[in-house]
Amino acid sequence: MRILQVVPTYLPATRYGGPIYSVHGLSRGLVELGHEVHVFTTNVDGPGVSKVPVGQPVGIDGVAVWYFPVVHPRRIYRAPALGRALQRMLSQFDIVHLHSVFLWPTWAAAAACRKAGVPYFLAPRGMMVKELIQRRSRLAKTVWIRLIERFNLECAAAIHVTAEIEASELRKFGLSLPIIVTIPNGVALPPKMANQAVRPDIFNLCQQRPLILYLGRINWKKNLIELVRAMCDVRSGHLGIVGNDEDGYGEIVSRAASTLGVASRVTVLPRPIVGHEKEAILSACDLFVLPSLSENFGNAALEAAIRGKPIVISENAGMASFARDYQCGLICQPSAEGLSHSIAEILNDLEHARLMGERGRVAATRDYSWSAIASRMSTAYEAAIRNWPQRMSGNSERCFTPMITSNRSGA
Repeated sequence: MRILQVVPTYLPATRYGGPIYSVHGLSRGLVELGHEVHVFTTNVDGPGVSKVPVGQPVGIDGVAVWYFPVVHPRRIYRAPALGRALQRMLSQFDIVHLHSVFLWPTWAAAAACRKAGVPYFLAPRGMMVKELIQRRSRLAKTVWIRLIERFNLECAAAIHVTAEIEASELRKFGLSLPIIVTIPNGVALPPKMANQAVRPDIFNLCQQRPLILYLGRINWKKNLIELVRAMCDVRSGHLGIVGNDEDGYGEIVSRAASTLGVASRVTVLPRPIVGHEKEAILSACDLFVLPSLSENFGNAALEAAIRGKPIVISENAGMASFARDYQCGLICQPSAEGLSHSIAEILNDLEHARLMGERGRVAATRDYSWSAIASRMSTAYEAAIRNWPQRMSGNSERCFTPMITSNRSGA
């Protein structure tokens, strides 16, 4: 198959976390299966841009990545050159996989696919959660869903979610959805890395014992204030909160630790941690915690699991099913009380914690390798392509009549 992935940001813009790594892991796995994979993305990297060529393919692990510049309004990743490339090249692909909602690349690509009659998967990537939408940008996103995203979702060949919890949240919107395909993210095997020097803040954190680690984006959705509150009731251990800071939220978390009197037992490192430093911190931790208010999956928890670390995970995270099914961690409510109880239970029985970690390592290695996940996705793509003519005939008037928005997508 010739497969196109469309995602707003991509490597080397690692500040955006999980989706970048998971889309690349999937794409690389598909290439290893013999498929030809292209990625259309933008060159956005925070307030600046990545130092990459634009408008031409860049080879990364066998994947042809095309970067396109954004224009105003930048916040929705509007990239007219990407739209023109879709119009020029879309007919060359057997299937397209869109990874986002509420952003221009998905809007443009979905409209172009409908116009060209090319089947597409749409992965909301955890953004279609009613409660979160009501808390942030409620009016704007409600209008966007009504005018744009509803059409994109309902006219897809399939919706891709990474866990059943994401599918349940999506159904709450009452849309006439196509088939929902549940395929989790995968995980790479830990790299074999020689001892390399790390910066002093990472080195000092790695010396703490027992080390309780949160690794991921630092923002309100991750529920980090409640995690800090939990440390008031955990008698031993040091909490590390590490990852890319969003909107200065790391300072808010640090102030909360000071106010609660646990600043000496909480370290906040508000910056991206990658490569050998990321490996060092994951290897050093005794317990991984993901306390999110909402999380469609939870890549970092899977990365900890494949390294043999027990996990404490919010019941609102997709990875909770992994912890439950393989008995490799504890699931809790996303409250200080729930988190503290689970953390203490694991730290108070280190032999049980070791067995949890080993079960997680075996399960992640066996069932969540990128080759296994790519094989499942390849099968789902093939089924969608086979069923596409029937789906088109059943929705021809509604979904496949050329629209004004399609014609303007490359403007």
